[in-house]
Amino acid sequence: MLSKFVVTALISGLLSFLILQPTWAQNNASRADEVLVEMNQASKRGDKNRLSALLPQARGHALEPWAAYWEIRARLGEASAQEVQDVMARYAGSYQEDRLRNDWLLLLGQRRDWSAFAAEYPNYRMGDDRDVRCYALLIEHLKNPGADAQLADEVRRNWFAQREASDGCTAAASRLIGNRNLTTQDAWIKARLATEANRPRAARDAIEIIAPQAVSLVIELTASPARFLSTKVIAISKVRKEIIVLALVKLASTDAEGAARFMEDKWGSQLSDEERNWVWGAIGRQAATRLASTDSVGYFARVTKDTDLSDDMLGWKVRASLRAGSTPRWPLVLAGINAMSEGARKEPVWVYWKARALLGNAPAAAASAAVSPQRAEALALLQSIASVRGFYEQLALEELGQKITLPARPPAPTAEEKEAARLNPGLNRGAYAIAIGLRSEGVREWNYSTNLHTRGGMNERELLAAAQFACNRSIWDRCINTSERTPTAFDVEQRFPMPFRDAVTQRSQGIGLDPAYVYGLIRQESRFIMDARSGVGASGLMQVMPATARETARHIGMTGFSSDQINDRDTNIIIGTAYLKRALDDFGGSMPLAAAAYNAGPGRPRSWRNGPVIEAAIWAENVPFSETRDYVKKVLSNTTNYAALLSGQPQSLKARLGTVGPREASAPPPDEKMP
Repeated sequence: MLSKFVVTALISGLLSFLILQPTWAQNNASRADEVLVEMNQASKRGDKNRLSALLPQARGHALEPWAAYWEIRARLGEASAQEVQDVMARYAGSYQEDRLRNDWLLLLGQRRDWSAFAAEYPNYRMGDDRDVRCYALLIEHLKNPGADAQLADEVRRNWFAQREASDGCTAAASRLIGNRNLTTQDAWIKARLATEANRPRAARDAIEIIAPQAVSLVIELTASPARFLSTKVIAISKVRKEIIVLALVKLASTDAEGAARFMEDKWGSQLSDEERNWVWGAIGRQAATRLASTDSVGYFARVTKDTDLSDDMLGWKVRASLRAGSTPRWPLVLAGINAMSEGARKEPVWVYWKARALLGNAPAAAASAAVSPQRAEALALLQSIASVRGFYEQLALEELGQKITLPARPPAPTAEEKEAARLNPGLNRGAYAIAIGLRSEGVREWNYSTNLHTRGGMNERELLAAAQFACNRSIWDRCINTSERTPTAFDVEQRFPMPFRDAVTQRSQGIGLDPAYVYGLIRQESRFIMDARSGVGASGLMQVMPATARETARHIGMTGFSSDQINDRDTNIIIGTAYLKRALDDFGGSMPLAAAAYNAGPGRPRSWRNGPVIEAAIWAENVPFSETRDYVKKVLSNTTNYAALLSGQPQSLKARLGTVGPREASAPPPDEKMP
């Protein structure tokens, strides 16, 4: 709970705003709101003086905790411990208090002020910062060096999961390696993972722990791995072998064939079995992302022990094995999934494909015969994930012979549950921040209130009430995302809302598009945020790029169009649906290909479709870009649920997916003018 001082000052302002402005529109923001927006901009610039000057004007504002946080965050390195404690006490129980605590703990860790860190850490509620957790684990180790088996595992997981260089996990790993709770091999694995992710600083930090004399070699191989591999002659020591592995991994990221030649002609015979396996896994992975499935399967065949590979490599081995021909190589699919870590094997994607592999490998049996062990295992796996909650969950339903039908809505939030959400300070501040244009801050505060404020987050009924609080105020992204967190309840109207229904359905049907497809795409593109803007400049409900909008307006004969109209709701729907229809026509009515074109441009899926004719589910899983791969699957899953909602009839995801293969010779040529 917030302190009484803050509650008295702020809660009436929050509720007044919510009651008086139900549409959440503030075209003429008050001066107080303008102060908060200006402070947010000053915070992004790191303008300490401007923040200090504006802070007094923010006192009493509903978002005062944000103003205070920005001001002290800008000068945290020079603030006294007492100042930090005073701010946290003033806003006790708020997101800003714990966000400041997170920042303060990181600073204390960097300063190696272990006593102050240990005193403050038990108050830390969010618990989602890996570096903070690594500092805490390091302190536990310093207190009791003997109790380290579980502690070392957690440090390793956090360290490996971090893509960027970090002080906390690097410091903890260094100490544990020094005490032999972690191994030097752990550091080399970290360096390999960082090199694959193109994070040379993180790779150098790992090597600094175990072989500081080799850091200069890492810098050299990063600059030109091919030259490095050509000029070096022999790898005798463990350090030299691992440096060669890093160079091969680095080269494989841009030139899989070149790395393979170096392995065959020079370096393969000098490496250990484990080192060779890792390098062939890296080469196979890169070939697979280029959809060179035959080459990739061949490279992976050089691996003598699949468990030497990372989960990411194994995932690409499975994808390549699925795509290797008109019929997947089911034994390779099964072997790749079985070699994954336990956590990876539980992901719906690999549960589904393992079940399919088991069914593909199962011997043919008479109808009257008993179910084989393989088939029984496959059915159990499918049943474990089958639902309407996602792409593979829906495919599992259909594999079991069921159609996609939406479950009954759970009981609506009670009056008491609604009132608790209405009075929740964090939800109110999050909604207020979104309303005045501070969407990033509002989303973070909302997510903290639903997910992290209490251990384990809100319970299911609280989440449904919080989601409804957002739905009722047309904050559609928080409505959807909050409702999606309910573990058992499935409120279809919260998860799949249909704002602007007349505009969307009339426009879609008028040009021959399925409204469910359009809704499925909008839900993934913008979560129905009218003023959404992506990092690359796409805007509005359907996230249209300015150049795409201009060309599409020309294509459909829209006169007088200008780029500043993109965020107009109706114009955005007209332009977005016209482009989607153009993509659908260009790809012969294939929803997966058109969705990929909408996300990544038409040129890439035209290339990605080449190869054998395969199930579209296999094709989608092999999309090289992780963003587009996830996008295609979610758009099609969304579409299927929206179709069930709009029609009230059972639906099929498989029917919408179909198959994907090269453009047929009889098909019209590609629409080369489509951006």
